[in-house]
Amino acid sequence: MSLVLPGKVFFVGAGPGDPGLLAVKAAKILQAADVVIADRLVGMDIIAEYVNAQTLVIPVGKQGGSSASKPQEEINAIIVKMAKRHAKVVRLKGGDITIFSNILDELEALVSANIPYELVPGITAVSGAAAYAGIPLTARNHSTGVRILTYYQTAAISNEAWQELARFVDTLVFYMSGNALPNIVSKLLQAGAEPTMPFAVVEQATTPHQHVHMFTLEEFILRQRDAEFTSPSLVIMGRVAGLYPQFAWLPNSADRSAYFTPLQGQGQFLAAK
Repeated sequence: MSLVLPGKVFFVGAGPGDPGLLAVKAAKILQAADVVIADRLVGMDIIAEYVNAQTLVIPVGKQGGSSASKPQEEINAIIVKMAKRHAKVVRLKGGDITIFSNILDELEALVSANIPYELVPGITAVSGAAAYAGIPLTARNHSTGVRILTYYQTAAISNEAWQELARFVDTLVFYMSGNALPNIVSKLLQAGAEPTMPFAVVEQATTPHQHVHMFTLEEFILRQRDAEFTSPSLVIMGRVAGLYPQFAWLPNSADRSAYFTPLQGQGQFLAAK
């Protein structure tokens, strides 16, 4: 009696939104997939253009503050289950697969189940947002490095760390922190950051709904602290952000509605197939 070997799982980065930014290798893997397990921040255009009609597409969306988010344990179980039934399973993630994703949990689940896997990187949100906003992240004489963070609760960054961040002379990038922006700016100013330091908030980067907002730390606190930003939004802080008005090449969209399908509409993935 022959043993049934498990399939292989491909972790694939879909990029930040524009389907044209998908890597050639990623496109080929998607076209050959038996199953695609997709995040919410994967545009319908990518599914429609690169995934075959007979491929099973399983949405496993997560959205901050939404009770409809798929629990990570359930996602792990789905990946393992599909890999035991199909030869080629794609775990499709928005942006890059290793930047602020839950890939560690999913890799551990596959290792425990002795299932082979491969990692295929994608253009991450900060790279896409910076390029489509015309902001060179490490422009000479403006920045010598980039620090990528997220801030979703007070304990995420210690008071000592705020002191260090307030002295930043390079570029700070905050993922998944649009709702926490008033807190971030206040913490930086309280820690001694320069009030005139510029920053950009890039909404829905690289999509047809991209919109860039420019502030200084002081201006935001005094006039815009109640501003709301469409998810996903990414924050780029530092002197390089001040280059946006000079090098912006993509006009802001007047449509700031959600480009990515909300969780309650995730069933559309399956219906579209």
